[in-house]
Amino acid sequence: MARRMRQEGGFTLIELLIVVVIIGVLAAIAIPQFTSTKERAFDAAAQSDIRNMMTAEESYFFANQAYVAATVAAGGTADLDTDGTPDFQASRNVELTVTIWTDGYRITAKHASSQQTWCVNSSAANATGEVGQIVAGTTC
Repeated sequence: MARRMRQEGGFTLIELLIVVVIIGVLAAIAIPQFTSTKERAFDAAAQSDIRNMMTAEESYFFANQAYVAATVAAGGTADLDTDGTPDFQASRNVELTVTIWTDGYRITAKHASSQQTWCVNSSAANATGEVGQIVAGTTC
């Protein structure tokens, strides 16, 4: 009696190689896109911290008719009115510096994982660009 050999189903080596190549192509497309998205998120955190520090500076100015110079470490706080309560809380990896003049201030911020530095200037006399606009770079 002749026995029939049972054929077992499975994938061939070529089919497996094709799947591996497709996964590699998808990864090559997705990884740079993911990196770009992370960079934009880091920059958004720095810009958000600038806006929040601007609000703190303007609140202090409203009450005291002066601005306060400050350097805020990543994740640190700033107590502008020295009452023991922080007026500003920096994001975890964002460092800020506030430089003051008699007619305004400049705030610069940089996220530790980003290549970009952001700044805003409220002083018309010291601005190199538009007053109040957050721009990339250390001079604004």
